[in-house]
Amino acid sequence: MRYQIQGETLPVVICELEGGEKMITEGGGMAWMSPNMKMETSTNGGVGKAFGRMFSGESIFQNNYTAMGGPGMIAFASSFPGSIRAFEISPGNEMVFQKSAFLAGEAGVDVSIFFNKKVGAGLFGGEGFIMQKFSGNGTVFAEFDGHVVEYELQAGQQIVVDTGHLAGMTASCSMEIRSVPGVKNMLFGGEGFFNTVITGPGRIWLQTMPISNVAAVLRNYITTAK
Repeated sequence: MRYQIQGETLPVVICELEGGEKMITEGGGMAWMSPNMKMETSTNGGVGKAFGRMFSGESIFQNNYTAMGGPGMIAFASSFPGSIRAFEISPGNEMVFQKSAFLAGEAGVDVSIFFNKKVGAGLFGGEGFIMQKFSGNGTVFAEFDGHVVEYELQAGQQIVVDTGHLAGMTASCSMEIRSVPGVKNMLFGGEGFFNTVITGPGRIWLQTMPISNVAAVLRNYITTAK
């Protein structure tokens, strides 16, 4: 599979497939494709995995697209202003992303639910107790909100992130929630009560537009309206 990402505000990833190659995506992810792309809708892994995806912000069903009888082309467009990034997934190189980040991926990529081990991170961290984990083998395309900034954290190195700006991280990183020091800072600082602290080793992706309920509603509306 070969691909190119085009556009800035509302980008699209265009994938060129060899005969028999497959891509998976959520409903409404496909923007255009060659006529030899065959679509099949399934739970991809059974009821357990389907409900796991639902709790991580995705739909129960996924669409499988296969290039039939020769090379094919399929494009997946972003549903919200931001960025599309490609990630190579392999055993030992799993990724964790915010809810609803999954746009499309090769058939060997598994999208599952990710529970944060620290309860505080789930209750107060802005990313929610449940996130998305990508494992298996293949390329996955994730969509983030706004511009994306990357950091490489060394073992033990930390960065403090305001609620909702964490877009993704390698599974080798860990996150915890720390309260903002000082009552006046909490009440009048305008930064909320808690910050997310990410600890390396690993790479993180931060987004300039924090995920929020408003963003989630707009994303769902745009996707439904396609």
